[in-house]
Amino acid sequence: HKAFSTCLPHLAVVSLFISTAMFTYLKPLSVSSPSLNLVVSFLYSVVPPALNPLIYSMRNQELK
Repeated sequence: HKAFSTCLPHLAVVSLFISTAMFTYLKPLSVSSPSLNLVVSFLYSVVPPALNPLIYSMRNQELK
């Protein structure tokens, strides 16, 4: 249980990173819109690094 709760935030960030990358490269060209591309690029590049401090603070609290 402890190992799973430690790994769960990391798995969530990795899955977010991979899912946005897959959406970017596998979407049909007819769905392309500038606003959608902006949202996906924001999720892909800003959200995972922004969640890292939260993940490590959760992990440090569990280790104490």
